[in-house]
Amino acid sequence: MKTVDKSALLARLELMVERHLDEAKVKFQQSTMAILAAPSASGGWSIVQCLAHLNTYGNYYLPKIEHGLRNFSGQPTNTFKSSWLGSYFTNMMDPTKSSKKYKAARLHVPTPMVDAHAVVTEFILQQEALLGYLKLAAKVDLNAIKIPVSIAKLIHLKLGDVFQFMITHNERHIQQANRNL
Repeated sequence: MKTVDKSALLARLELMVERHLDEAKVKFQQSTMAILAAPSASGGWSIVQCLAHLNTYGNYYLPKIEHGLRNFSGQPTNTFKSSWLGSYFTNMMDPTKSSKKYKAARLHVPTPMVDAHAVVTEFILQQEALLGYLKLAAKVDLNAIKIPVSIAKLIHLKLGDVFQFMITHNERHIQQANRNL
């Protein structure tokens, strides 16, 4: 994996999160319950199920990211080097690199009946928190902070890899949700 400029990486990720936030506010928050909960024509998840799925990841990772950022005591760096596993997970989720469908881990499968507007609100709040954490990340070493993976807690990824995975995963499911509009 090649070393990248941390500021450029964080700026790119911030732009993606800002776009996800705008889409959630403009498209999903303004949609009716019927639109949000309508099953996908292809048999996939509804818009609200896509967002509920992403919220399960946010519920897991955001507190761990916050803890890592708040407890960092080392020196900040100007670069980041992704691990092979972090790159693998991110590339798996990247809709421009993989169109393969993956089965969601049991703890991340959304329930069919949820309060759509509460799910959208939670997603927006999580994206706002994620944006704040990306700004705080400028003052840490993205290589040094390690976060356990939600589906295999013995495996830890670098904070930079977790940010890339989460935001790329969000992009994948935002695109899926948009196909349902």
